[in-house]
Amino acid sequence: LGNGGSTLHVLRCLEEQYGDQWTSFTVLLIHSGGYSQRLPNASALGKIFTALPFGDPVYQMLELKLAMYIDFPRHMKPGVLITCSDDIELYSTGVTETITFEKPGFTALAHPSDLAVGTTHGVFVLDPTGFSGKGGLEYVSCHRFLHKPDMETMQQSGAVCVRGDRPQLSSSGNRGDLGTASECVYTDSVFYMDHSTAKQLLMFYKQMGTLCCEIDAYGDFLQALGPGATPDYTRNTSNISKEDSGLVRVRQQLYSLLQGTALNVIVLNNSQFYHIGTTQEYLFHFTAESKLRFELDLQPVAFSIFPDTAKSLDQLSIIQSILEPGCVIGPGSVIEYSRIGPEVSVGKGTIVSGSCINFNVDIPSNCFLSSVSVKINDRVEYVTMVFGVDDNLKKSVKLLSDMHSLQFFGASLPECLDLWSVEASDQLFSSEDTHLGLWTARIFPVCSTLSESVRMSLNMLNSVQHMSAFKLSGFQLLSVEEMLIYKDVEDMLKFRKQIYDEICLQRQK
Repeated sequence: LGNGGSTLHVLRCLEEQYGDQWTSFTVLLIHSGGYSQRLPNASALGKIFTALPFGDPVYQMLELKLAMYIDFPRHMKPGVLITCSDDIELYSTGVTETITFEKPGFTALAHPSDLAVGTTHGVFVLDPTGFSGKGGLEYVSCHRFLHKPDMETMQQSGAVCVRGDRPQLSSSGNRGDLGTASECVYTDSVFYMDHSTAKQLLMFYKQMGTLCCEIDAYGDFLQALGPGATPDYTRNTSNISKEDSGLVRVRQQLYSLLQGTALNVIVLNNSQFYHIGTTQEYLFHFTAESKLRFELDLQPVAFSIFPDTAKSLDQLSIIQSILEPGCVIGPGSVIEYSRIGPEVSVGKGTIVSGSCINFNVDIPSNCFLSSVSVKINDRVEYVTMVFGVDDNLKKSVKLLSDMHSLQFFGASLPECLDLWSVEASDQLFSSEDTHLGLWTARIFPVCSTLSESVRMSLNMLNSVQHMSAFKLSGFQLLSVEEMLIYKDVEDMLKFRKQIYDEICLQRQK
């Protein structure tokens, strides 16, 4: 459905459950995170339940969201506030300034960002007459909204501003001697729609009947708004993960439905938008000297047992985990919801999630390791996915003959399959269509215990690193896609609870 389709679906559920009562509600709608292919340790339980390295017991993203938006409902008319689950907006405003969501149509928060950030986000083209760029908070109307625009589009459409100066609508993008250091664009994060707009969208959804394509709440709703909106974007499908025949038609219908609706922007000049939706961002914000780490006071060890004899306390992030004396954790690594035995050493910049490692092993640097409980034929079993932190799980090819372009921990997938004695056939991939990639490759062995599944997956990785054979024959193999189909969330939570209880018990002692 995409986050736009799921938004429409939620509106329908609200109406079905509350009837006309929902017209008086202020609703917080958080997209809890789709497949999370760029941060797969959040795939099984959802990005909104990502653990953060602070709090006692640890906070999850959900608590942080509720804390950040705690002042909003008092200054909000009935309507819906929409947000993602992998971003954090920190801002400060003057004592007398309040953020209010009371205007008809849409109201969005905007943050000053450098131009490079603008290319991967939504960008507002602000109305220059009502905007100064000074002070902590300004209410501005938006001329049009650009979704993931390139540099040239931002310059030509007048989206580029000079900090502390009025936005200059110059088509050439030439700013004389001002230099580029102070150039910025205002990017999107959270947005609100008033109740009558939400109702319009709900009516549209009911008329549609069944959605046959992915709709994006940011790109497909917001690009239709403001006096400068044009329907050109409805035909541009370059940013789409799954191209559907019906998408252009649905976008055109949404455009005619929303065209002319106001887009009000609350410019937070003194704010910062952080995204932690990828393995790189996650490692950077949790372990490096990031501004976010400083602002939220993120801890190197949060609600964990970390003995003095465990090595390395600098630049790392241990979240609700039990580490035994003697283990070594390399700098820049994140360990969450795991048990690490005394003979384990973890390299640099590695992510370990939901795992139990009680045997002698060296986990390489830049490795991603995450265990999932699965239920197959009513039996709980375990599978551990392992990748390089930079491996692209979104990448797919259409033909088996193109598989060499898929990289697993620095080696091509066909090379890896040879080492593992796995045949490259159509049966290798779990997707029915032509999406052949690391996400759909059936390469991870199903095991009866958690630590055994970690051991097997690390053996696979070891064989690729040293170009030595490790036979996977005899195992049932799953793809990441299938792990999520068979996932047993209750068992995963039970494991987390055991760790939680043990930490509480050790602390009492």
